[in-house]
Amino acid sequence: MYRTVTAEEALKVVKSNDRIYIQAAAAAPQTLIKALSARHEELRNVEICQLHTEGEAPYANPDLRDSFHVNSFFIGNNVRHTLKAGNGSYTPVFLSEVPRLFQQGIVNLDVVLIHVSVPDKHGYCSLGVSIEATLAAIDNAKIVIAQVNPQMPRTHGAGIIHNSEIDYFVESDEALPTHHMAEPNAIENKIGRYVAELIEDRSTLQMGIGSIPNAVLAKLTNHKDLGLHTEMFSDGVIDLILSDVINGNYKKINRGRALTTFLMGSKRLYDYVDDNPFVEMRASNYTNNAAYIKQNPKMVAINSAIEVDLTGQVCADSIGSSMYSGVGGQMDFIRGASLSQGGKAIIALPSVTKKGISRIVASLKTGAGVVTTRAHVHYVVTEYGVANLYGKTIKNRVKALVDIAHPDHRAELEKSYFNKI
Repeated sequence: MYRTVTAEEALKVVKSNDRIYIQAAAAAPQTLIKALSARHEELRNVEICQLHTEGEAPYANPDLRDSFHVNSFFIGNNVRHTLKAGNGSYTPVFLSEVPRLFQQGIVNLDVVLIHVSVPDKHGYCSLGVSIEATLAAIDNAKIVIAQVNPQMPRTHGAGIIHNSEIDYFVESDEALPTHHMAEPNAIENKIGRYVAELIEDRSTLQMGIGSIPNAVLAKLTNHKDLGLHTEMFSDGVIDLILSDVINGNYKKINRGRALTTFLMGSKRLYDYVDDNPFVEMRASNYTNNAAYIKQNPKMVAINSAIEVDLTGQVCADSIGSSMYSGVGGQMDFIRGASLSQGGKAIIALPSVTKKGISRIVASLKTGAGVVTTRAHVHYVVTEYGVANLYGKTIKNRVKALVDIAHPDHRAELEKSYFNKI
């Protein structure tokens, strides 16, 4: 048996100047987060380390700057405003290497806040829908506080911990945050069709969440024997698994399993993964390790970008010098897919923004970050087609990318670039 306390009692252990890690995505423990934030008058200079989290983040209120400072390894919507207000920081790091920050003492942790399933009869809990760097945080933090929730799915894989590893248990029966995607529009469906045409039978897929990944998945119903080795997935894969399109039979890593480090979607997704051995959860230093990824033949990595310049440089984390998201796992999978036998690394994006501004650009904005270098990029896809850049000269890259830019911008792009050389 384990002894529970209230959230208020558990969070009393946090002291001024402590550093805390919060479990990511839909597993962010809201009851613990609210109890921590409620102590803002008593606390000073507490650093909150996190990847993207779903739900509220009241500690990110800029008015609480004396109490809490947010250190994001990937910037989510619920903390972006506090970075803009100067009460937050961004640490550039590959998702595959976040666990190493804790393991090697580069980022020392005092407390970790986690969200787990109810312990089984043997005393084991599941980290549920998100592992990422949480296992490393548990192993290296001084104090582990767990929100125990009967609505947290019990997932298979590496995220099983014994209750003896937890210092404080707080019971809270609450639904996980859900994420529902809108139907892809005409442009996204065109991009989805082009990407799907690049995917061969027996390929292994990595893709994120969003309308373009959903559009791609919708075009794969006639494919055969696909695998899934990704950092995250959502509802779009469920029907493909149920129809045996995705079965993992030709993967080399975790064959016959769908491999991921976190999940985010509807209640249907959370119900589907509960006690489902087909879905294997592993830490991000495993799922995102290029040395493992590349072992899957025909590995296909599908990622997005904010803008791509005409030489193939991909900006995916900032708008100019203003940080927007993070490096995440894009390079982990771009590199892994590139090294895979028959693999394909794909950047997919609409040709223009909602305001009609070209996302294929002559030069990246001043201060923009290069997440995927021009030497790493292979395919770039817009609604106007596919540009295969691998092994191409700069001049040939320019032509290929101009050809898939929006027609309204092609002449100016070509002129602006060739006037420089």
